[in-house]
Amino acid sequence: MASTPPLATPAAQPDPAPANAPATAQRLLQLARETLLIEAQALHDMAARLNGRFAEAVLRMLACRGRVVVSGMGKSGHVGRKIAATLASTGTPALFMHPGEASHGDLGMITSADVLLAISNSGESEELSAILPLIKRMGVPLLAMTGRPDSNLGRHADVLLDTSVAKEACPHNLAPTASTTAQLAMGDALAVALLDARGFKAEDFARSHPGGALGRKLLTLVADVMRPAEQAPRVGLQASLPELMREISAKGLGATAVVDADGVPVGIFTDGDLRRLIERGADLQSLTAALVMHPTPHTVRPQALAVEAAERMETHRITSVLVVDEAGRLCGALNSHDLMRAKVI
Repeated sequence: MASTPPLATPAAQPDPAPANAPATAQRLLQLARETLLIEAQALHDMAARLNGRFAEAVLRMLACRGRVVVSGMGKSGHVGRKIAATLASTGTPALFMHPGEASHGDLGMITSADVLLAISNSGESEELSAILPLIKRMGVPLLAMTGRPDSNLGRHADVLLDTSVAKEACPHNLAPTASTTAQLAMGDALAVALLDARGFKAEDFARSHPGGALGRKLLTLVADVMRPAEQAPRVGLQASLPELMREISAKGLGATAVVDADGVPVGIFTDGDLRRLIERGADLQSLTAALVMHPTPHTVRPQALAVEAAERMETHRITSVLVVDEAGRLCGALNSHDLMRAKVI
């Protein structure tokens, strides 16, 4: 298949610098740009070559009842570890098997229910070649990612993914650069196609990343971080201003809920409201909670995501919300400091 027009026309790659030649900023930038252009073009060409074999590879992995076992030697092995990790974190059970160790017992990692994704740019890796006959004898589907379709690996593959590149970004055309970028990108393409086919959602991703920022945002509930009912400040409608002040100070939220006889929040009063009353010269002794509160306070349920409470605070430019149960009764409180401690924001 003919490749699409180049993304850009790179200038001729500079000749290797003489030994001990000083590195100039101009040369360093030129090499960096050439590297990026060569690798971008390699991915562009690979995308144009994609055909039904890619879809077949995805379907084989999707139908796998066991795990996708990824294997590769050297730089391809490093790429393979990343591909296995990406697959595992996006809903496809996967592991990496070192092909050298496989010949010394680790081949026992593979079962007949698995699929093997073997990666080798040359397709002639001795360590991989040594285990291919055993893989075929076990009846394990072999998916190959190689830059030489006519190689030993390519000929043994049940499904071949062509990751060949026109040239490496290395000025000597030796160090694996564009070829490993192509392998990595093909692995990402497989993972993305698989997660879409599985209906994998952000919530599923968060479950495999509970310690990450996304996991905290998508898994942390208000109930996990809120202050419980006994720590939630509250006063009745007829409470005096000094009572409001004492409750705010005692609970340390910077505000207090004003509740009716059933414990349902009907208003809120903050320390900012108190400062504004003092600035206006109001008669503090004569005021009650019913007279100074803000009606219809913002509330959330304990089962809501903590990130939703954070978004509400940001939208309404407030620092705390009241937590209410299904009957609308006050059962907790939450402020921005609670969310920051939980690393939700």
